[in-house]
Amino acid sequence: MRKLLLLFPLVLVQVLSIAQSVRSENLVLVTLDGMRWQEVFGGMDSALLHRPAYTQDSARLRKQFWAEDAGRRRSLLFPFLWDTVARRGQLIGNRWLGSYLNNANRYWFSYPGYNELLTGYPDSAVNSNEKVMNPNENVLEYLNRQPEFRGKVAAFTTWDVFPYILNQPRSGLYVNAGLDSLRFPQPGLQLINTMQFLAPRPLGVRPDLLTYFAAREYLTTFRPRVLYIAFDETDDYAHAGKYDQYLATAHAEDGMLADLWNLLQSLPQYRDKTTLVITCDHGRGDRDKDQWRSHGARIPDAGQVWMAVIGPDTRPAGEIQGGSTLYQAQIAATLTALLGFQFHAAHPVASPIGSVLP
Repeated sequence: MRKLLLLFPLVLVQVLSIAQSVRSENLVLVTLDGMRWQEVFGGMDSALLHRPAYTQDSARLRKQFWAEDAGRRRSLLFPFLWDTVARRGQLIGNRWLGSYLNNANRYWFSYPGYNELLTGYPDSAVNSNEKVMNPNENVLEYLNRQPEFRGKVAAFTTWDVFPYILNQPRSGLYVNAGLDSLRFPQPGLQLINTMQFLAPRPLGVRPDLLTYFAAREYLTTFRPRVLYIAFDETDDYAHAGKYDQYLATAHAEDGMLADLWNLLQSLPQYRDKTTLVITCDHGRGDRDKDQWRSHGARIPDAGQVWMAVIGPDTRPAGEIQGGSTLYQAQIAATLTALLGFQFHAAHPVASPIGSVLP
């Protein structure tokens, strides 16, 4: 761990110059749990497509998502990422082009990944998915302490461990996770609350679609400055070995991202004043080793992640090629820098990713 921390100098960004130049007044962070970079940058994997154990209706899936050209395949699967973000923002983590974004934590599963992502600190003591309060300060609570953001930071998550990852009692954040009731009088939020209890739960969790609409309705009603949406179903379907559902969910979540971006651009508070950051908590195994279903320290490639950024302060560089190896721990300071702040915490914080900053 000490060697890893040497890779991450404490944040030394010139805060005043950033604060004077940023145009982002709002931030939306979205995570797709366990979404492999291979599909993000290469689209549907033909080897997994033709494995009957993983894909029940390969003909339908091929018709929907297959093309001989990898660029076309990924656009079919993630049209928002490749038709909008690639033209107006940046995508980092295509290892085929020498762009490397890795977990710095050595565990390569969810709680350690989300801790690293949100605190900027790959804490070796955070080493399980148990419901234990996170001792490390996260960027959402840091922003919630700033006078102009106080009470305007919220998180909507499918996985019910997030109140612990975000240490809700300490941070005071509004965190709606799992099947938490939406205790609001507004009819739209009441309707979504009823739907989440009536909807089937084939994976045992609230459907990501309802997590999204709860967050969407909250945004239009309360207009938060910072919103975090954490999807979960891509990881669940991959663990279940359902490659067809894994792809269908990824495609649907890309559609939710497009809907969210269009909504943000339709509202004066957010239009051209909001940065959207999309990433994941960990990678997965490679299909050649038949390990795509899994992740963790024993699974090669599971520490490989990716990130997409679009907003008024991020230059439209598209797909990043080459460069030095980046780490998930750097995203936390990047999020605050995009709003003109320097993330301070009692623990070490990795330096931000410069390419996405003004």
